[in-house]
Amino acid sequence: MADDPLRWETLDTERDYTCPGFDVRRDDVELPDGTETDYHYVDESPAVVVLPLTPDGEVVVIEEWRQAVGRVNRGLPAGSMERGEDRVAAAHRELREETGYEAGRIEHLLTAEPSNGIANSIHHHVVAYDCEPTADQQLDDNESIRVDVADYDDVLDSIVSDDLNDGRSALTLLQYEMTQR
Repeated sequence: MADDPLRWETLDTERDYTCPGFDVRRDDVELPDGTETDYHYVDESPAVVVLPLTPDGEVVVIEEWRQAVGRVNRGLPAGSMERGEDRVAAAHRELREETGYEAGRIEHLLTAEPSNGIANSIHHHVVAYDCEPTADQQLDDNESIRVDVADYDDVLDSIVSDDLNDGRSALTLLQYEMTQR
């Protein structure tokens, strides 16, 4: 990759802005034609997206206020991984914190870069099987989440009918449908 003619050379990098959840970085770069410019992007921790399935095949879904789009968004539990945490441990923790459910087992589904033109995000999508309610939610200060259980086919259909707008959730469900079901 170092000799790829499309490669940009990073000359310097600095954090422009820090807030809870992510930073905004500015890289000074040299383009393949020798032009020097800057490039800004969101710098954030890797995250997990969890498809929680109950023993009878229903999906544990969440409805969460999303300030960036100014509305409640229906989707799957997801969240940032903590330093030193692997994707399975993070998925167990996020599922428990956001929904109060615990999984019997968790399996990796795919890893994706959901917005690599504006962010360095890496999302690990997993399937959580045999999910049962075991505790209360333990939400972060900036989370407003309602939990529900829905029929798998209804959730899948909501992608086609434009009722499920969360891209992470849609990708997880479609990947599961294509490879596992």
